[in-house]
Amino acid sequence: MAVSRREFLRGSAAAVALSALGVPALGADAGGPEKWVKGVCRYCGTGCGVLVGVKGGKAVAVKGDPNNHNEGKLCQKGALLVPAVIYAKDRITDPMIRKGGKKSQLEKVSWDEALDFATKRFKAVIAESGPQAVAYYGSGQALTEESYLANKIWKAGLRSNNVDGNPRLCMASAVAGYLTSFGKDEPMGTYNDIDSASCFFIIGSNTSEAHPILFDRIARRKESAPDVKIIVVDPRRTNTARIADMHVPFKPGTDLALLNGMAHVIFRDELDNPSFMGRYTIVKKGAGEEATLEEYKRFVSEYTPEKVREITGVPAEDVVKMARMFAESPATISLWCMGINQRSKGVWANNLIHNLHLITGQIGRPGATPLSLTGQPNACGGVRDTGSLAHLLPAGRMVENEKHRNEMEDFWKVPRGTIQPKMGFHTVALFENMAAGKVQAVFIHCTNPAQTLPHLNKYTPALEKAFVAQTECFMDAETLKYADVVFPAAFWCETEGVYGCTERRYALTEQAIPPLGNSRPVIQVLLDFARGVGVDPALIPYKNAADIWEEWRTLSKQGPYNFYGITRERLKKESGIKWPCPDETHPGTNLRYVRGDDPLVPKDHPNRIFFYGSPTGKATIWLRPHQPPFEPADADYPFVLTTGRVIDQWHTATMTGKVPELHRAYPAAFVEINPEDAKKLNIKNGDQVILETRRDKMAFPARITDTCMPGLVFCPFFDKNKLVNRLFHDAVDAASKEPEYKICATKVYKQA
Repeated sequence: MAVSRREFLRGSAAAVALSALGVPALGADAGGPEKWVKGVCRYCGTGCGVLVGVKGGKAVAVKGDPNNHNEGKLCQKGALLVPAVIYAKDRITDPMIRKGGKKSQLEKVSWDEALDFATKRFKAVIAESGPQAVAYYGSGQALTEESYLANKIWKAGLRSNNVDGNPRLCMASAVAGYLTSFGKDEPMGTYNDIDSASCFFIIGSNTSEAHPILFDRIARRKESAPDVKIIVVDPRRTNTARIADMHVPFKPGTDLALLNGMAHVIFRDELDNPSFMGRYTIVKKGAGEEATLEEYKRFVSEYTPEKVREITGVPAEDVVKMARMFAESPATISLWCMGINQRSKGVWANNLIHNLHLITGQIGRPGATPLSLTGQPNACGGVRDTGSLAHLLPAGRMVENEKHRNEMEDFWKVPRGTIQPKMGFHTVALFENMAAGKVQAVFIHCTNPAQTLPHLNKYTPALEKAFVAQTECFMDAETLKYADVVFPAAFWCETEGVYGCTERRYALTEQAIPPLGNSRPVIQVLLDFARGVGVDPALIPYKNAADIWEEWRTLSKQGPYNFYGITRERLKKESGIKWPCPDETHPGTNLRYVRGDDPLVPKDHPNRIFFYGSPTGKATIWLRPHQPPFEPADADYPFVLTTGRVIDQWHTATMTGKVPELHRAYPAAFVEINPEDAKKLNIKNGDQVILETRRDKMAFPARITDTCMPGLVFCPFFDKNKLVNRLFHDAVDAASKEPEYKICATKVYKQA
């Protein structure tokens, strides 16, 4: 499909997304800022560089950093981040506690009183019930130094592995997918691959709305090379899908069959790469039993295009067409996000995407790579890399691996046996155990679980029962209803720290302005909390975030996440550096695992590609059969409900909801209904429609659109007045423990 740039960007969401690209700074008064301070956008995992304009000690403007990967461009959200969000009327600037228990009002107190209130309660819980009764629940929005510090405090200081966070809800399946396919987490490619790709395989990602700057980069690639092909696999006809050469809608929850069907066609039509597979891959099945390539071929031979059509609803000829486009392209990049990860078989879906690259050799070359897109600005660098989840330790280590525990104990200079050998509670288990009274106190940082957890009716009682200490910037966060103590956090450019985005790029947000009111940097809050709760001061000898970064980069030198060369001084001078980066002269790595590009692959290695995270040095092709979703539509609940983002609101709207231009675009949640379904149900645009699942029911205004295929309805989750997650079940992927937000069965009917 030869298209002009104007045609490519047709569609309201895409147009809105790109309307702010290249614009001058917004929010500046006459005369302009006195200085510009470098940072990273506070929103999605794209990790766009920004410059914050400062005048009179206040942040008055923001513009894109021309030296970062976004080349000075920002989406609408990023371009309106300053000053509306920073100086919102409901900014929290003083500590608060509930002196009379959960039913009392939050009252302003001094920092000393708030810290004393929280630390006494945590100490009492540990004394009475042990360290397993306390937890830390973090965020992919927290700074790297904050996550590393909290992880160290809990696992080495308090001896509790109950460290988890909201990346469990969005990226855990991508983590497990990379680990099981390649031996280590994080992708091998970068955004540079977008500029070289000749085929884009986008599945489970509404890139135009969730990652608009990357969508623009795809658009520019298409414009520069009209022969580039774009495949979008999505049950919704989003604005991303509307510009594709091939949009493939399919029955929700059948992506495993579809991906296996593509592999079938690739082998049937001899589009595979035998020499690549023979040199660089092994084959496994089940829980990791060895298999042969012939077994894998026989396995996918059952997924004929005709059988795939029966399972997925995708015409057999389309299965063949997209398999050929994928395999025959000079360089294919796969991009995916929550539509793949937030599934009860999300890890398997990740594995099958990796399989397609491995059997075709579409990997380890410019433009040829599987690149999982990240949802939050620091889920990669701040949580995945620092090991701030219940089963992880820093830099790819595992809690249940004694050697890994000993390595961290030695590095942290604590006695062997300090780190508990059993992993802590993952998110869903954590809140289950809070409800059961086994976890009695939790420190929540930079996230809003009372809105983002699945099956909210089941888990909000956990927040009512446990003692909740919370860092927060804004009063409208839903979780504040359950907080016993609130620490006002310095927001974004009021503090300093590192974000690590999708492409392994670490970039520094420098402090542009002082914290508002009595708010404090969270590093200081965590250090004061740790000292008050009894953590050995020798374990936390830091004065600031830079001290923590120095320790973290030194630790990285000991393994395959080596970014020792990314010093604080380099981060201040440069707009992000991609790891591995072993010394201060190294420019950063674009092609991981590739000899001559990745500094961790020996220059004399006999193979061009060396998957050094794997014991065999090879990547794994997995046999993963199709399995249905946990709760498919049925006769009683005949529709599928899915959820996600919209372009002008982000997560729970505690930031974007404060920007008038964004809020006007999407003031409230709605339900998308296909015109065919609306006609059958006598529903018109704007009618109040009831969605009823096995857990709850809720009314939404109808938006009649062909975005959803018949039988599918969509609701965004940003609206705290319409907590759509009350409707969803809490089934999780067996390996990653990530919930299945994308599919649940529902009834749909017009409100009487």
